[in-house]
Amino acid sequence: MQLILLSGGSGKRLWPLSNDTRSKQFLPLLASPNGGMESMIQRVVRQIRESKLTDNITFATNAVQCDSIINQLGEDVSVVIEPERRDTFPAIALASSYLSKEKQCSNDEVVVVMPCDVYTESIYFVTIGKMVETVEKNVADLVLMGITPTYPSEKFGYVMSKNDDLMDGIATVERFVEKPNVEKAKELLAQGACWNGGVFAFRLGYMMNIVAQYIKAETFQEIHERYVEFPKISFDYEVAEKSQSIAVVPFAGKWKDLGTWNALCEELPSTHIGNVMMGDNNVNTNAVNELDIPVFCDGLKDVIVAASPDGIMVCNKQNSEKIKDYANKLTTRPMYVERSWGSYRVLEYSEFEGGSNSLTKLVHLTAGKNISCHLHHHCSEIWTCIAGEGIFVLDGESREVKRGGIMNIPLGHYHALKAITDMTFIEVQIGNPLVEDDVERLEWKRKQ
Repeated sequence: MQLILLSGGSGKRLWPLSNDTRSKQFLPLLASPNGGMESMIQRVVRQIRESKLTDNITFATNAVQCDSIINQLGEDVSVVIEPERRDTFPAIALASSYLSKEKQCSNDEVVVVMPCDVYTESIYFVTIGKMVETVEKNVADLVLMGITPTYPSEKFGYVMSKNDDLMDGIATVERFVEKPNVEKAKELLAQGACWNGGVFAFRLGYMMNIVAQYIKAETFQEIHERYVEFPKISFDYEVAEKSQSIAVVPFAGKWKDLGTWNALCEELPSTHIGNVMMGDNNVNTNAVNELDIPVFCDGLKDVIVAASPDGIMVCNKQNSEKIKDYANKLTTRPMYVERSWGSYRVLEYSEFEGGSNSLTKLVHLTAGKNISCHLHHHCSEIWTCIAGEGIFVLDGESREVKRGGIMNIPLGHYHALKAITDMTFIEVQIGNPLVEDDVERLEWKRKQ
């Protein structure tokens, strides 16, 4: 079987720890079995591998999140990048096309689609295995997971099933109900409805027939180039609700969406994470600090304190779900960004008379990784190595650089850096404008 993990969305609900480039699934806030910390995607991928479900994992994501996925999981997973964000149906259609056209998977291959940020337990993946079996036995063309509700939620869609038994408690889907109000949700629960968990299983050929209704092409590259021809619509609307043969497999185990501060705090391994001092007079209070400076909390009740390079939030837990509305009004750039080669943190941005600006970053480059060869049209740079060793390339000429080494990069000159060991350096950009897309890349070339 093939597994498609959907990774999308922005990170505004967990501001200031998350931002437009660092969504909730990448926050290393959950306890890992080795005693350290792990992110939601690291946890899910670990659980998939521990369950022996499959080693064939493909991420469907956008360009912004691609680097974070590679940085946290390595290069053992496949990543399919959407040319633009167009909802879940186009994303799944593109990933399915990749499996068919690029990986040459058979039309009979069973594909499972699931979100990458679910917080659940091992039985969840046993249920996915049952979904695969249901497809393999041709019980239905499309199979979804129905989550047993624990409360009348307004956040999830609902699935009503027929009173039949296709196989081992699996039922035919009767209808879908979009996110209801609380009163309607109570009625649905009384009628035996379940939550739509966003997990689907189907044969690859089933999905490729749907793809062909919009784009007929021989290669994945052509489908990728014509991506805009897919309608901007969810998989639920475009496929699930139109299916003439759809079944639901029930799941009654632990399942949570950690997309809000309240939900996340319930699963944090400690009341405080990072450089935090907690006094003796706090009640139901959580603090997370990603800054180097200490945070002290005392006399707080039902409060969340979160600090990161992007900002500081002090908020009553009851009001924390409103943070997205306020975070959407912010116009500042993300101050912490993950890349496939490492990460960087913005330390300072300054504007000077005459129109010149400066941007200072603290950059971490992972051993064996490299910042690809590129140039800037609007800024010069000065890199100062403060830890580690690497090879610096400027206009094809290379030299080794160590702690204390300075790399001066004039405007318009090609440059690259490869880390021999883990490297940390200070990057100062000087120019105007200082923007992330001021990059012209060149294949790495090193003179021997």
